[in-house]
Amino acid sequence: MSHKMILDTDPGIDDAMAIFTAMAHPEIELLGLTTTFGNVSVAQATQNALSLVEMAGLDIPVAQGVSTPWVKALAPFPDFVHGADGFGNLDLEAPKRKAVSSSAAEFIVEQVNRYPHEISLVAVGPLGNLATALKLDPSITSKVKQVVIMGGAIATDGNVSPVAEANILSDPHAAEKVMAAHWPVVIVGLDVTHQVVLSPELFDEIRDNNPKVGQFMHDAAEFYTAFYSSVRHINGCYAHDVSAVAYVVEPDIFGTESGEVCVATEGVAIGQTIMSRYGIPYPLNFWEDRPKQTACMTVDDQRLITLFKTALTNSTWQS
Repeated sequence: MSHKMILDTDPGIDDAMAIFTAMAHPEIELLGLTTTFGNVSVAQATQNALSLVEMAGLDIPVAQGVSTPWVKALAPFPDFVHGADGFGNLDLEAPKRKAVSSSAAEFIVEQVNRYPHEISLVAVGPLGNLATALKLDPSITSKVKQVVIMGGAIATDGNVSPVAEANILSDPHAAEKVMAAHWPVVIVGLDVTHQVVLSPELFDEIRDNNPKVGQFMHDAAEFYTAFYSSVRHINGCYAHDVSAVAYVVEPDIFGTESGEVCVATEGVAIGQTIMSRYGIPYPLNFWEDRPKQTACMTVDDQRLITLFKTALTNSTWQS
């Protein structure tokens, strides 16, 4: 079975893991990469996406997207997590490839209309491109197969505040539009991604078995692992973005719950993803007239790690 996918991304070291997984997984047809600000500026994200496509030796279109949040001010980029260049300060040569002329939102709308009910739209950065696509063509809500988001924290702690996850906080107004839209959203957030740790030994194995991108992935992961080892006391890094890609091909890796979702757009809880998952009527009506969305709450971490390792060491990378 082939899953058509558009990957909306802000590369980013864990984005690179997700992009390479989508490129190499035999059941994924990667239609394109759309870029956003987030881990780096949108210009840097686009250059990074083009570099990864070039490194892999593939012909996958890259469409540049939004450069700033919908409403709130642009926050400083987290160079202490991903490096100033987004790839752990590896300072790659500039790619020869160029982005397509369409904007990210235009590319999303065009592809969803070309392949109705077939595309999984996987967003692993802030959600401005998805919100813009909704504004451009509201009918895509009934035409997209599913929207899978790496973002949010439902019942666990956040990573940029006690309650907020970074992608959602980066553009909470866009996230609120995406969660309120009547399309099927799957939240693959910190509830599960903080349960999946990718070890330095795994990246050694990828380096040794992937002549095309293994050395790059190993070296970038070293920077990412150093950050996580310092703040979360783990020996490795989290499989944030690759978890969203994995959901498309092996959804039963995850256990899910459903409910209506609101995103807080101001105040102390800004960026919080708040799911009404208990089936209880509340005096507050924020969750009324919204679709039930899905959130991943449990994960088989070993299956997910195996999926990632297999994709990064399979025959795609040998020729």
